[in-house]
Amino acid sequence: MATRKPTSRKPAKPPRKPARGVREGEAPEPVDDSLAALREAAAGCKRCPLWKPATQTVFGEGPQNARVLVVGEQPGDAEDLSGHPFVGPAGKLLDRALDELGIDRKRFYVTNAVKHFKFERRGKVRLHRSPAASERNACRIWFDRELATVRPDVIVCLGAIAARSVFGSRFALMRERGRWHELPDGRRAFATVHPSYVLRQRNDEDRHAAYAGLLEDLSLLRGLGRK
Repeated sequence: MATRKPTSRKPAKPPRKPARGVREGEAPEPVDDSLAALREAAAGCKRCPLWKPATQTVFGEGPQNARVLVVGEQPGDAEDLSGHPFVGPAGKLLDRALDELGIDRKRFYVTNAVKHFKFERRGKVRLHRSPAASERNACRIWFDRELATVRPDVIVCLGAIAARSVFGSRFALMRERGRWHELPDGRRAFATVHPSYVLRQRNDEDRHAAYAGLLEDLSLLRGLGRK
């Protein structure tokens, strides 16, 4: 199988205003099927109300010919401000796990099922809130187009929302995690917990156990993203 070249992470462009003429509930049409065109169109998306409070759309990043696509749930505070997926505490934990397994994240395409940060304010702090089904459905077109453009062999789902976007609404994450599944289109996929699940554990013992479980699940990727 041909070797796939990694790409470097480029600085995010300043947040752009939604495209003129785009009405509530709509989004611009990409000029072509490239990731660059999809990213530009998604930056002006108004398909759900999440674009209003968010700083910017956080689109996926990575090689257009990546063998592995990693999908999380939604951007967090750090991602919303930077414009890059998985750069906050959960992203750093993911990097640590992949590094321990000898896997190069730059060989993967990394994205989220929902492209805007949903939050509520508590003073100066913005607390994560789970996107509603209507918001997830509105954002589905971007994930579907990423899949169609990247055409990965393998999909990795981090968290329940990501898993249900790939396997369907009845997927039980904690029962099915860490197991390969074949999708109707022939791709292979598996799900595991989101790295933020590890960070939410209340004590060191539970965090250690949760991290060990994440590491074990991600070990299924050995050989697919070697450094």
